Amino acid sequence: MTERLSSELPGDIELRIDRGLVPYREALDAMTARNADIAEGKARELIWLLEHPPVYTAGTSAAAPELLDPRFEVVSAGRGGRYTYHGPGQRIGYVLLDLKKRARDARGFVHAMEGWVIAALARFGVEAFRSEGRIGIWTQDIDGREAKIGAIGVRIRKWVTMHGFAVNLSPDLSHFNGIVPCGIAEYGVTSLERLGVTVDQTTWDEALLAEAAGFLAALDKPCPSDSCEAAE
Repeated sequence: MTERLSSELPGDIELRIDRGLVPYREALDAMTARNADIAEGKARELIWLLEHPPVYTAGTSAAAPELLDPRFEVVSAGRGGRYTYHGPGQRIGYVLLDLKKRARDARGFVHAMEGWVIAALARFGVEAFRSEGRIGIWTQDIDGREAKIGAIGVRIRKWVTMHGFAVNLSPDLSHFNGIVPCGIAEYGVTSLERLGVTVDQTTWDEALLAEAAGFLAALDKPCPSDSCEAAE
């Protein structure tokens, strides 16, 4: 099921919400075409919230030894980063924005997107944070160690962004065992469910959209270099 909303976001940005599972290749093809159309002025900017059937995606820096058990389809994503898992219970946000209308700051875009997810997680009492040298969203796991609760992966073509973020609401965390997530072996992966927080798709989307204005406003100015080190 797909919902299309347009009144929830500042500016003329289309909001698309899919409740069912969208095959990764289908989403990638749609996102690639939309990215090109935005760059040519033929389409509106887009924020797309969805989930995928189980799939491993390979970024441009993916290393073959980090694919430990290809139990699911492996798709070359074209984004930055390494191997990532997507599957049911993990909410994806694809963000297709024209940075020519904003600060033309790639690091600032990543930093702002991380801040957007962190602010949404805070609404559920989850303290998440950036970690220098490790792109993504991190939190303290139930064992007291740092673990990744959200992944970031982007591509920018002609100053139009694509791909975005993935947040673990309640995925099967054993599915991450088939890869070294984002190439970081020494830290685990967690979810809101593992942390004892039950959040469904709709509730998460509402929290995320409530923080969207702050995310978009942050893109209007370059990110200070001392604040964007983790976004490099």
